Amino acid sequence: MPPEFPSFVGSLPITQSALEYAASEHEGQRRDADNAPFILHPLEVAHLLQGRDYPDHVIAAGVLHDVLEDTDATEADLAERFGPEVAELVAAVSEPADAHGSYAERKAKLREIVANASSEAAAVFAADKVAKAREFRLGLVARGTTVGAVDRDKLEHYWACLALLERKLGPQPLVRQLRFELEALALLPPSA
Repeated sequence: MPPEFPSFVGSLPITQSALEYAASEHEGQRRDADNAPFILHPLEVAHLLQGRDYPDHVIAAGVLHDVLEDTDATEADLAERFGPEVAELVAAVSEPADAHGSYAERKAKLREIVANASSEAAAVFAADKVAKAREFRLGLVARGTTVGAVDRDKLEHYWACLALLERKLGPQPLVRQLRFELEALALLPPSA
């Protein structure tokens, strides 16, 4: 019988608890690229962070990074369950609930928040962007479409995220991986 969660979670108690919570909160949500259960995205973000040797609380924040935007969870809920440090990391990578304006305006505000957050929050943000850029690329290839099918504002946001992360974190592995994913996305897809 397969494990309930991937094996890397077993040695991370905060992450395991966060994964149980996030799976419950995201229940019924599906990924855009492949219609798989949404929880696979936060799990991928956590795995990227774990692979870069981030501590348990940062990996847990990676698992939880979408709950403030995509569920009814609040920062207070996260602080009560996982502690203020995890809650602050998640809040630092989440669009504020009172954010208004166009997509570009809201994302510019989010980048400003991340620019002023800790390097751990920026790492969570970077892992999320790596996973999403990969998801864009795989979705384009699966549909046999070009990068032009990705919304221009979204692409501009991701390139702006890369610039922000290169300034904030330097050439660390997640930032280099994001650059690769965006450059690969620009080269795709091959003819279907």
